[in-house]
Amino acid sequence: MKLKVLGSAAGGGYPQWNCNCPMCDGFRRGTINAQARTQSSIAISSNSIDWVLFNTSPDILTQIQQCGVLQPARNLRDTGIASVVLMDAQIDHTTGLLMLRENKKPLRLFCTQPVREDLSVGNPLFKVLSHYCDINWQPIMLDEEEFDIEGAADVAFKPLSLTSNAPPYSPHRDKPVPGDTLGMQMRDKKTGKTLFYAPGLGEMEPHVWEAMQSSDVVLVDGTMWTNDEMISRGASQKTALAMGHLPQSGAGGMIEWLDKLPASTRKVLIHINNTNPILNEDSPERQQLTEHGIEVAMDGLEIEI
Repeated sequence: MKLKVLGSAAGGGYPQWNCNCPMCDGFRRGTINAQARTQSSIAISSNSIDWVLFNTSPDILTQIQQCGVLQPARNLRDTGIASVVLMDAQIDHTTGLLMLRENKKPLRLFCTQPVREDLSVGNPLFKVLSHYCDINWQPIMLDEEEFDIEGAADVAFKPLSLTSNAPPYSPHRDKPVPGDTLGMQMRDKKTGKTLFYAPGLGEMEPHVWEAMQSSDVVLVDGTMWTNDEMISRGASQKTALAMGHLPQSGAGGMIEWLDKLPASTRKVLIHINNTNPILNEDSPERQQLTEHGIEVAMDGLEIEI
């Protein structure tokens, strides 16, 4: 199984277009050691030809251009994207679907029923998209042990419902239901090795922790360093937890949990918010992650599992 990180930032990307926080301003001025990032998305393949796209960010066209394997150029109109999986209904994970509207074949799309409802009513993305291309919706059932996805024949996928938060336009906002947000465990059928992916993770529940402990690679929520990060920056009045993201630092934070994993587990953070000091590669916070054996995903990162 091969994984390509197409985008590693949270919504808005990095630097965010209208933000002058120390991280964004420092990047533009060249006063900090940081790399630009597009909004989070990954692609999975078992043959390096066909790819399963996880989330479609508003930056999808740039990501396709930067990731040559997604355009194999076998025909006049072609794509390496065989299927799309939506982990939630958030704008930064779904708006890119509109950029795929020229697809000549029905767009094979996997998501839960709550996500489908949010993208049909609260944000009627599916209705708009249906005027341009057909959608072949494949429901993700939370009671499934494992299922297959076209484009990664040698990978078994297992969905896990996560406690996070639904988008502002969802009727489930601040009162989430199972299926609003997913994690996904992926098992290579040939090697038996596994990946756990969860770009949005607001609470470490027993079934989530069990999946992380049994995975060889965990690629998980790295949105914010502290719970009050957005408040202290003056960017919002909401905490990380209220937004559905477990902060890295502090008691019960992501670092504390990742430290409990087996030493052989590869630990990588993704979905990094533009305010997060770990974007500065010379920061004390980034050094702390390094000391704990935790990586920070960047656009273009490749992992073979």
